[in-house]
Amino acid sequence: MQHTGDEVLQDPALAGEDPSAQRVLLTLAVRDYGNDDDADAFAEGIDQQLDAVRDWWQTSGPLPAFRQVRPPELKTRDDVEDFLREQGVRELRGHALLLFVTGHGIPGRSDTHFLRLPASVEQRPLATAVRTSDIIAAALDSHVDNVLVIVNTCFAGGMHGELAALHKDIRHSRRRKCNLDVLVTCGHDSKIQVLRFPTLLRAALERLRRNAGITTPYLSVPDFMAEYARGLREDEERTFKLQRLVDGGDYQPSPCLPNPGYVHLTEVLGATQRHEPLAAEYWLDRATGRTQESDHGWYFRGRKRLNQTVASFLGPHSPRGVLLITGCAGSGKSAVLARAVTLSDLVFRNEPLYKTAQDSAPLETIPPEGSVTAAVLARHLDAAQVAADLLRGLGERPAAVEATSDPAEVWSRQIQDYVRACGQTVTIVLDGLDEAEEQLRIIGDVLAPLEPFCRPLVPGQRHEEGVTAAVPAVRLLIGVRSSRPDGSSPGGSASDELGLLRTLKDTFPSASVQRTDSDSTKDDIAEYIAALIGDAMDASSVQDVATAVAKAVWPSFIDARLAGDQLRSTTDPMTLARSEGWHTKLRRGIRGLLQHDLQQVQGLSPDVALALLQAAAYAKGQGVPWGEVWPAIAGVFLMPKRLTAEEWDTMIEKLLSGRLSGYLAHAVEDDRRVYRPAHEELVDVLLDPDAGLLDSGGRNV
Repeated sequence: MQHTGDEVLQDPALAGEDPSAQRVLLTLAVRDYGNDDDADAFAEGIDQQLDAVRDWWQTSGPLPAFRQVRPPELKTRDDVEDFLREQGVRELRGHALLLFVTGHGIPGRSDTHFLRLPASVEQRPLATAVRTSDIIAAALDSHVDNVLVIVNTCFAGGMHGELAALHKDIRHSRRRKCNLDVLVTCGHDSKIQVLRFPTLLRAALERLRRNAGITTPYLSVPDFMAEYARGLREDEERTFKLQRLVDGGDYQPSPCLPNPGYVHLTEVLGATQRHEPLAAEYWLDRATGRTQESDHGWYFRGRKRLNQTVASFLGPHSPRGVLLITGCAGSGKSAVLARAVTLSDLVFRNEPLYKTAQDSAPLETIPPEGSVTAAVLARHLDAAQVAADLLRGLGERPAAVEATSDPAEVWSRQIQDYVRACGQTVTIVLDGLDEAEEQLRIIGDVLAPLEPFCRPLVPGQRHEEGVTAAVPAVRLLIGVRSSRPDGSSPGGSASDELGLLRTLKDTFPSASVQRTDSDSTKDDIAEYIAALIGDAMDASSVQDVATAVAKAVWPSFIDARLAGDQLRSTTDPMTLARSEGWHTKLRRGIRGLLQHDLQQVQGLSPDVALALLQAAAYAKGQGVPWGEVWPAIAGVFLMPKRLTAEEWDTMIEKLLSGRLSGYLAHAVEDDRRVYRPAHEELVDVLLDPDAGLLDSGGRNV
C-alpha cells in the first residue's frame, strides 16, 4: 500500500492539533526475503516486532498516543526513498519522532552499514541496498524536537564511526537544542535473532506496567535501555544489549519513550500537588483514616475541640501566628494536619468525598476554603529539600544555586522574598518535623526567618478587611512528636522529643500548642473505630466493641486503624472482638497487631511478608523501590531461602494488594514509586531483632 504526504496531513488524530505537539511513529521493516531458506519464519518474526512496537507506542499519557503510520512494503531502495519522501521525513516538524528500522543488514568493507532489501545484491550494496545512515540522517536532520531511532538489523553496532561523522554534519543549533538519539540492538559482528527483540521488548513493557514503579509519563533513554537489558541472558549482554550510538546528552525523560506503567492520578488536591501528585495521597491517607489506598471512605471522627482550634487558626481573624500540633507517637498529629490541608483545598472541596467529610463534622471545625497555601511532609528531608518543597508548594521554582552557596539559605531567602511580595497571608503546613534529617537546621534556617511575619500585629497594622499588602503575614501549622508530660508515652526519648518542641517554642515565643494525646482522645478513638467497623457487624455491638478496643490501643490512632481493619476484614468480627488473645496483642500495640496479621496473611508466606516489610524499614530516603532493589534487600532476611525474580515479583504484588499493604505508605523518589513503613513506630518494631513477630506461642503472644 502506498502512502502520500497528503495522507499524513489529513490524519484525523491531528485535527486541530498544534503541529509542534505531534508525535509520530514511522517504521521501515523489511520482512519478505523470498529467496532465503527461513523467509517465512523471518517474516513472522518481523510481524511480531511490529506488534510489540505498536503496543508500546500506543501508550498515551499527558499527550495523545503516537500517530502510527502503516509500514510500507519494501522491495527495492526506491521503496525506501519513496516512503521517506512521501512522509516528508526530512522536513517533518513536531514534538517527537520514533523511527524503527528492522531487517537484515550488510556490513560494507568501508565500515558502511546497509539495509538489505529483497532486491539487494550483497556484492553490490552501493547500487542495490540502502545506506542505513541515510535513513537515520533523514530523521535526525528533520525539524522534530525529539528524535529516537532504533535499528534492529544484523551488524548494526558497526555504524558507530559512521554515525559519529554523520552527527557532526547536523547543524550545531539543532544538536544543541534538540534531543537526538540512535539505539542499535546488535553488535558489529552479530546477526539479528528476529524473535529476540520482540520478546525482550514485551518483557520490558510488562515490567514497566507491573513493578518498575517509574512515575514519569515518559522514560529516559538510559531507563529504557536498562529495562530492556534486564531480560538478557548473561551470554547475550555483549552481542544483543542496546547500544547508544548517538547520544542526545539528555538523561531526562524523553517524549519519544512513553512509559507503559504511567498512571495518571486524578487531581484531588490543588496546592499540595504542585510538587508531586503522589503527595496528595499522603494527605488523603492521613485525613480520611482509610486503611487501604483503594478505600474511598472518610473515617475521621471526633477531636472536635482540637479541629475547631485549627479551623479558627486558619480563619480570617487569625492572619498571623504559629500553632504547634504535638503528641506522642501514633496519636494522630498527621491526621489533624492533613484534615486541615484537604478540607481547605479548593480542588478537594469539589470532590464528593468533601461532602461526606463535611456532613460528619460540625461546621465550626471546617477550615476556610483556600486557607492553606503550601503543605510539606518533612520526613527524611534535609533543610534544603524542605525549603525547595515549600517554594514549589508556593508555586515558585527554586532559584539556581552557585557551587559556593548554601541551597537552604538561598531558598530560605527566596521564601522570605515571596512572603514580602505576595500581598496576602501565607499559610504553611509542615508535618513530620521530628522525622526530618536536619531538624534543627530546618527550624533555624528555614522557619526561624519567618518568625517576624508570624508575630501578632501591633495597633495600626490592621485594617477591617485583614492584613494590608504592606505588612507581610505568615501562619505556620507544624506537627512534631513529643512525649506526654506525665511520661506515659509508648516508646521514644522524652528528652529528645521535648527538646525539639522546646526549640520550636523558643523560636516562636507566641506559638500556641495543642496536644493530640489527652485523656479525652479515648472517646475520639472509639468514634474512629466505630466508623471503620460500622458496616462489618451488628449495629448494636459496634459501640461496645469500639469502646473496648479504644481502651486497649489508646493513645494510638494508628493502632486503632490497624485494629479496625482486622475487625472489618475478618469473616467473624465478633469472635475476634471477644478473643482474649487478640486483646492481649492489642495491648502490645503495633507489634501485636503486626504479629496477628502475619499469622493471618493469605497467599503469602509469613516469613517472606516479614522480610519484605523489614526491607522497607531498612531502606534509606523516602522508601524502597520495587524493581530489583526490594527483593535484593528482602533476600538478606530469608537466607538461605532463595526466590527467583518472578517469585519475588509475585510476592510483592500480593503484599501490596492484601491487608499488609496497610502497614506501608508510598512516596516518590528519583521518579520511582517507593514504599516505606506507615509509621516510625512500626520501623522500630521491624528493626528489633527480638520482636518475635513470627512467634505463634512465645513471648509476644
